[in-house]
Amino acid sequence: MDIRRATAADHDAVWEIFRSVIAAGDTYVFDPALPREDALAYWFAVGTHPYVAVEDGRVLGTYIFKANQPGLGSHVANASYMVSAAARGKGVGSALCAHSLEEAARAGFLAMQFNIVVSTNEAAIHLWKKHGFRILGTVPRAYRHRQLGLVDAHVMFRELA
Repeated sequence: MDIRRATAADHDAVWEIFRSVIAAGDTYVFDPALPREDALAYWFAVGTHPYVAVEDGRVLGTYIFKANQPGLGSHVANASYMVSAAARGKGVGSALCAHSLEEAARAGFLAMQFNIVVSTNEAAIHLWKKHGFRILGTVPRAYRHRQLGLVDAHVMFRELA
């Protein structure tokens, strides 16, 4: 598996992964009906660093990192990860996380923060903890889970330096 910067040539593959991940309404804040153009504008926006994991010419997953806040908070990165359904459980998410931590540090970020990790997304929480993140706090009923209703969300953090 190779992880490289995403380009416009990856838009179709990124959109297919993005669309399938948000459709369930159980892990990301994006409206499941978000149009392709809006999703790609977000993922490939100026100031984001988009990457894809590729194997045998197929995009298995994607991530972005960016400044979590502007100005005086811009030394802390934020990242988002999405893995295709066919590639889940094969270490792609872990590889993307490890790669993002290295790239964010190389870009000068001192830490990384996840602002809304859905408390019912146990696989992600376990993975982020494995990569050194800790839960800083929990926001009660902060996420509208499509199947469960209002559930808690965690803020997770780790230093990079």
